[in-house]
Amino acid sequence: MTLSHARCARHALSAAALLALAACSMPGAGPTPLLTLDGRAPLVVAHRGASGYIPEETIEAYTRAIELGADVIEMDLVVTKDGVLITRHDPNLALSTDVATKPQFASRKKTMQVDGETQTGWFSQDFTLAEIKTLGAISTDAERPQQFNGRYKIPTFQEVLDLAAAQSKATGRAIAIYPETKNPTFFRDMGLPMEDKLIAMLERAGLNSKTAPVFVQSFEPGSLKYMKSKGLKTKLIQLIDGDGIDMKTGAMTYAVPVDRPYEWTKAGDKRNFDVMVTPAGLAEIAKYADGIGPWKRYIISIKGTIGADGKPVDLNKDGKINDADASSMTPTTLVADAHKAGLFVHPFTFRNENRRLATDYKGDAKNEYLAYYRLGVDGVFTDFTDTALAARSAWLKETGR
Repeated sequence: MTLSHARCARHALSAAALLALAACSMPGAGPTPLLTLDGRAPLVVAHRGASGYIPEETIEAYTRAIELGADVIEMDLVVTKDGVLITRHDPNLALSTDVATKPQFASRKKTMQVDGETQTGWFSQDFTLAEIKTLGAISTDAERPQQFNGRYKIPTFQEVLDLAAAQSKATGRAIAIYPETKNPTFFRDMGLPMEDKLIAMLERAGLNSKTAPVFVQSFEPGSLKYMKSKGLKTKLIQLIDGDGIDMKTGAMTYAVPVDRPYEWTKAGDKRNFDVMVTPAGLAEIAKYADGIGPWKRYIISIKGTIGADGKPVDLNKDGKINDADASSMTPTTLVADAHKAGLFVHPFTFRNENRRLATDYKGDAKNEYLAYYRLGVDGVFTDFTDTALAARSAWLKETGR
C-alpha cells in the first residue's frame, strides 16, 4: 500500500522510515501533493453566476453556473429603500439594469459620491423592492451576449439562498454561497446598514457555522469584524483590490474608489490595499478572517513592451493597450505567504476575453488558470465556470489524479 506524503513526513529516521521515504519518492508512488491550504482541489466560484453568458447576479445566471458545475455561486449585496438585500454589484443601477429606459424613474437620476467616486445614475437606496422588480438586468460587457438584456429580474438575497438550497437538494451536492457586503460604509451612511440583516438571514437558513457552505466577503475590514463580533460564524474573506497595472514596471496602481477600504478613507488612513499583502498585513487579517480574495495581479502581474517613445506597444495592433499586449511576470510569494498565515487564497477575476489574457497564455484562458492552480490557490472567481472546471480537470490530471 502506497504511503501518503503526510505519513511519509511523520516517519522517524529508522531503517523502516528510510524505506518508506524511498517509497514516497519512487515513480508511481502516488499523485503529487496539492499546494492548496487544505490539500484539496481548488474551488470554482461562479463570479456573479455564469456572468460570461447571462446577465450577472440573476437567478438565471446562478442556475446556469450550477448547471455548468460550479462549486460556489458568488453575489454582491446592496440595499433597497425599504431595507431589502438584493444582488447587484453596484448601488448605481444604471450599470447593470435597464433603469435608464424606464420613463417613470427618469426624475430619480442624480449625481452623488459612492465610496469617494462621483457617479451619475439611479441608486438602489432610492428604490423600493417592488420598484426594483420592474427592472431588467443587462450585460455589463459589450463583448458578451446581449440578447438576454431586460429579460431577467433582479433577485433578492433570500431568493438566491432559496435557489442554492433547492439546487443542493436536487443535485445532491452542496452549492456554497459567497455573499459580499458591498459598499457597507456607504449604505450605513444612508441609514441602511446591511450586516445585521445578512447575519439574521444566514441564521434563519441554518447556515451560521464555520462548516456551512458559506463564505462572507468584504473589501472593508470593519464590516467583517463587526459581523464576527455580532456572532457570524461562517468563513470570512478579506478582499484586496487595486486599480490597474503600470505597463512599464508591472507595479500596482491605485485610484479612488479601489485604492483602499472606504472606511480607511473616511478615517483619514492613507494606506493602500497593498499593505494587506505583506506578512504583517496577512497576520492582521488572520485575526478576523479565514482567507483573502486578492485581485489576481497581486499573485501574477503583467508587464508591457515599451517602445522607443516610452509608451507601451500595441502588440496585437487592435488600437488598444490592454492585457493582450503584456506578458506575465514572475509570480509573487503571496499564495505561500498567505498559507503560512493560515489563510486560504481565492483570487479574482478570471475571464475568457482575449483582451484580458496576457500574451503568454496564447489566447487560451485555460492556460491562465493553470498558472494559478500550480501556485496552490484555493479557489478562483470566474465569469466562465466551464472554462475554470476544464482547466482544473487538466491540472488534476497533471498532478496524477
